[in-house]
Amino acid sequence: MTTTNNRVALVTGATSGIGRATAVALAQDGWDVVVAGRRAELLSAVAVEIEATSRDALSFTADVGDPEAVAALFDATAERFGRLDLLFNNAGTGAPPVPFEELTLAQWQQVVDVNLTGSFLCAQKAVAMMKTQDPSGGRIINNGSISAHSPRPNSAPYTATKHAITGLTKSLDLDGRPYGISCGQLDIGNAVSPLTARMAEGVPQADGTVKPEPLMDVAHAANAVVHMASLPPEANVLFMTVKASEMPFVGRG
Repeated sequence: MTTTNNRVALVTGATSGIGRATAVALAQDGWDVVVAGRRAELLSAVAVEIEATSRDALSFTADVGDPEAVAALFDATAERFGRLDLLFNNAGTGAPPVPFEELTLAQWQQVVDVNLTGSFLCAQKAVAMMKTQDPSGGRIINNGSISAHSPRPNSAPYTATKHAITGLTKSLDLDGRPYGISCGQLDIGNAVSPLTARMAEGVPQADGTVKPEPLMDVAHAANAVVHMASLPPEANVLFMTVKASEMPFVGRG
């Protein structure tokens, strides 16, 4: 087993967008980083970016909704680094934006498996590591999304899982308290990524219209994670929202 005196972070959904930007930003802040996702070639490219900052990187291909894959991911993390100080539960997916009654059970289950069950499985393994490592403790940050507060039209699976993440965040922060494990949630709105590119062209609004929405650089989301992760053990950001300033989140429509 290779151990390290450095801070060790694990980022899921790290192949692109928020996950990739956050993994690199953490490395730039002095973290060694485990990057996990489903596309090995893209993960390897992220690992190269991390190593260019003179930090150590481990790329591991895993589907967070698969318990065996998650177990293997955390075993590899323990084998390589000997500890884990930060888990960023970022992996997520959505269902097609169809009317609610047209959703299939398979579409619903896929979103639940990745967004909710995946976050549960990764957090469970992280807590087990953080409780027993020396020194013990650590931090979990969940990607909640603006949808943890308010839905978009035809987004029931994604919105339901992100509301559930809020409950998971609170429970983890409470249950981890005796062991020096804190949990916080970052709710991100309209950060530039492959998933949000369509927003610049126009997306459905609550009033039935289709309008383009402002976007922000994904670096702002990554920097928010770095800030939350850099706090000392006695401080925790329980909830933070970072969004494109003019996106239609607050207000009526």
